[in-house]
Amino acid sequence: MTADNHIIIIAEAGVNHNGDLDIARRMVRAAREAGADYVKFQTAVPELVISAFAPKAEYQKETTGAAESQLDMCRAIHLPLTDYAGLAELCRLEGIGFMSTPFDLVSIDCLDALGMDWWKIPSGEITNLPYLRKIASKGGRVILSTGMSTLDEVEEAVAVLERGGIPRHDIILLHCTTQYPTPMKDVNLRAMLALTAVGCGAVGYSDHTQGITVPVAAAALGARVIEKHFTLDRNMPGPDHKASLEPDELAAMVRAVRDVEQALGSGEKVVAESERPNIEVARKSIVAARDIRAGETLTPENITVKRPGNGISPMLWDEVVGRTAPRDFGYDELIEL
Repeated sequence: MTADNHIIIIAEAGVNHNGDLDIARRMVRAAREAGADYVKFQTAVPELVISAFAPKAEYQKETTGAAESQLDMCRAIHLPLTDYAGLAELCRLEGIGFMSTPFDLVSIDCLDALGMDWWKIPSGEITNLPYLRKIASKGGRVILSTGMSTLDEVEEAVAVLERGGIPRHDIILLHCTTQYPTPMKDVNLRAMLALTAVGCGAVGYSDHTQGITVPVAAAALGARVIEKHFTLDRNMPGPDHKASLEPDELAAMVRAVRDVEQALGSGEKVVAESERPNIEVARKSIVAARDIRAGETLTPENITVKRPGNGISPMLWDEVVGRTAPRDFGYDELIEL
């Protein structure tokens, strides 16, 4: 699904541009400078996503107040559909992948014209049958977030995509917890491994915790995709800023994930090239425990084991004991036969 050990890192801009195209452009550049593979936005026609009666989530009330409706909040922070083509072109020019999550059927059509590498399905749409069918009809590869869902619901959503023509090997499942920020006790990172039972191409992790500890741990646990919200300034108004990384923190996360990526290696137990010169230094050989005359029988009393490791291996101890010394050996001298 992903080349070699490369972990796909998605810098989730989301709606942290607060509906300001200039901020969105700055976020593209910040994500590229941090080293992310993709910068991802959220595309929606708010009136097609949210009814006038939909309440805000508690975290949204805490970050943006309870006075306005969820619909009014989203109207204020979403970009018009006409802005996304320009953002996609900017990403191409900057050398970073463009992604955006559609939240309605019209937005799917808008983004389909932009030729994204992946469709990103958010957790809230995992039970939206018309939406899943529409994504499947477009073809391509899918990254599916699984917050708020059971394994059975994930399996059902994947089955819809598969029936629509998207093979399981072209789907990556992301474990996540849909709370902003997510308390550590609710992360349940091992659930990412449980998602492998669905039999998709890979699993990964979409993070809503504060800091970079959990996404780095997810990389070590085998995540093939890491998604993390970021913002230019955590003090900006808006629902997601408080649970987002600032650009220097995003860069630190990318570096840490890349370190983990290298450290995971092939999984084959072999001698690393960097440690090979230390074999002689750290291992031991059979040496004379005292002066030994030629013709003397080698016994546990006159031989012992010491560094360096460039002589006869102590694993051959039983083959050496009882042999005759072919010459004189001084104290601590390597035994040669």
